[in-house]
Amino acid sequence: MKPAEEREIEMDISRKDFFRKSLLSLGEAVCSVGNALKAPGDSAPIVPDVADYMATPGESRVAVALNDYCLAKNSGCFACVERCESQAIRLIPGVGVRINAQLCSGCGTCEYVCPVTPKAIKMLPLDKSQPISAIPAEIPPEKGDTTC
Repeated sequence: MKPAEEREIEMDISRKDFFRKSLLSLGEAVCSVGNALKAPGDSAPIVPDVADYMATPGESRVAVALNDYCLAKNSGCFACVERCESQAIRLIPGVGVRINAQLCSGCGTCEYVCPVTPKAIKMLPLDKSQPISAIPAEIPPEKGDTTC
């Protein structure tokens, strides 16, 4: 084995040329990978959109809370509450979420945005849902609301 000084002397490439060749080879690698992805028959992966989880007409589903898995029970997770357009989900600190089955549109957005695995909210067919997790339809009016 040769000493380190002799190995440095044997190199006949400057630092500038070393970096130039390194960048050139890196650029060639990027171009070849890019061209490989553009090969005929290849396409980008299809990522499901929230719209894919929207309920179709005639479909009757309702969200059911599984508070054993729910982060909102002990932390500040409001993902499902914030995304529920029908405002059927309420947060009860220390308990988790409660879902008003009569307000739930069955869109499935709450299940889609739930960050835990297994999901703390499941979409079930309306006839098989568990009414335990649904709060009564008669929600007391908020302060300032009027009743008809």
